Amino acid sequence: MTLKEQAISWVNNYFEKNGNSQTKAVIGISGGKDSSTVAALCCAALGKDRVIGVMMPNGVQADIEDSKKLCAFLGIKNYTVNIANAYKGLTEEIKAVTGVEQTPAQYNTNTPARLRMATLYSIAAIEGNCRVSNNGNKSECIAGYFTLWGDGAGDFAPLANLYVSQVIQLGKELGLPDDLTEKAPSDGMSGMTDEQKLGFTYDQLEKVSQGKTDGISPDTVEKIQNQIKNMAFKKELLNLPKFMPACV
Repeated sequence: MTLKEQAISWVNNYFEKNGNSQTKAVIGISGGKDSSTVAALCCAALGKDRVIGVMMPNGVQADIEDSKKLCAFLGIKNYTVNIANAYKGLTEEIKAVTGVEQTPAQYNTNTPARLRMATLYSIAAIEGNCRVSNNGNKSECIAGYFTLWGDGAGDFAPLANLYVSQVIQLGKELGLPDDLTEKAPSDGMSGMTDEQKLGFTYDQLEKVSQGKTDGISPDTVEKIQNQIKNMAFKKELLNLPKFMPACV
């Protein structure tokens, strides 16, 4: 079976065991390769009428047109929920009771992610009979590059055992446009790509995690190994149903 066939079968089996023929998938759509691939996968497995995309800018999102393009390409029902007022209101209340004038970078990054997950579950509750996707991939997971109880949450995780290279492969097999499958991942807030923030590439991460260090500088290898070790506790906290392809 191809990777696409395996993934479609897994999604179908998950929904058969954890829902019924009408249960829908709710997916946060960022415009990146992960959410695009998950949305396309769920459409292939369940049909587009059982897939709901949710776009969640925090104020202005520079690349939101990519999210809209994906929803239009797949023909899925979608909502745009701007979390800016919720984030601002919560931040002002927290500042008022703590006396903190300037919130730290960790707060500024993680709080929107947790508000987005709350938004997805709110949409799921309003729609009814839904399961919320976790869009994270294996590369992000082993590097700990996700927010606990934010984008690290969800009901099912179809990409959690796929490296970035495999996500790209799956996206292509699902017929997604190259500009979505090849898009450099970023948090959409810092102005930097994920790889720039991590200090190494996902390709290097994949190789080092598999014990393949040829052609990678010792400093980079050590940095990646330390990242994996230091973030292992986050991975251990996740126990979501995950697709495991036969090729891994």
